[in-house]
Amino acid sequence: MNRKHTKNNAFPNSCPPIALPHSHGISFNISSPNGNYGFDNETAGAMKNAKQRPKFKRVLLKLSGEALMGNHEYGIDAERMMEYAYQIKEIVKIDGIELAIVIGGGNIFRGMDASDLGIDRASGDYMGMLATVMNGIALQSALEKIGLYTRLTSAIEMPKICEPYIRRRAIRHLEKGRVVIFSAGTGHPYFTTDTAASLRAVEIEADVLLKATRVDGVYTADPEKDKTATKYDTVSFNEVITKELNVMDLTAFTLCKENDLPVIVFDMNKVGNLRKIILGEKVGTLVS
Repeated sequence: MNRKHTKNNAFPNSCPPIALPHSHGISFNISSPNGNYGFDNETAGAMKNAKQRPKFKRVLLKLSGEALMGNHEYGIDAERMMEYAYQIKEIVKIDGIELAIVIGGGNIFRGMDASDLGIDRASGDYMGMLATVMNGIALQSALEKIGLYTRLTSAIEMPKICEPYIRRRAIRHLEKGRVVIFSAGTGHPYFTTDTAASLRAVEIEADVLLKATRVDGVYTADPEKDKTATKYDTVSFNEVITKELNVMDLTAFTLCKENDLPVIVFDMNKVGNLRKIILGEKVGTLVS
């Protein structure tokens, strides 16, 4: 990876690199439209592991809209977005992963909350789909700022904003090394973005579905409410369904189970977890 320097060895626009507060060894020149970036010693150390063979080739990453809020109560935390973007870049550029992403919209609007506003569920779900497109545009911008090629697709046609979702075209983008962002869920109300993630993962023949959450795996109960909850390292689909472990909705899990698609639930806010999973390390909970 080459950084552009001027004759006096300074960054373009004479702007010093800005270290991200969620330190993971990467800094970027925020004022440069080209997204110039550099690595400090911590990340340089990670790059020494580049010769490790990744366990997966094609991956679908499910990001919730709430994850993009960071410490805010609403909207998008730019620092958290860039933190995710750099972790994504690491596995795409260093490990050669074909990566697709399904993104939620709960940081802007949740269809299931529509009834509180006097809006019917179907209309609320369509509003939620539009929120996922907004998040997709933001994520696409963040990824392209740091040098990744991307394609934003939507299950609802918006030709002036993004491509319509076409399965064979999406797979071709992946084969060419582009990060494909799937937005607008399935395009139908009453289906969650978790279900959309399962469906798209099956359609593109992904090796694994990675579900990024605020907790580091699947627990016997909600660890944020029950301090006695214990974590599973591995758990079967049948056990998840029988015990009603609240990770993904039943439709999403059923799709994965019927198509033998493993799911790994993990905490992406812990920097490095994403690449550890790609390299085969045990992180989070494996549902299979």
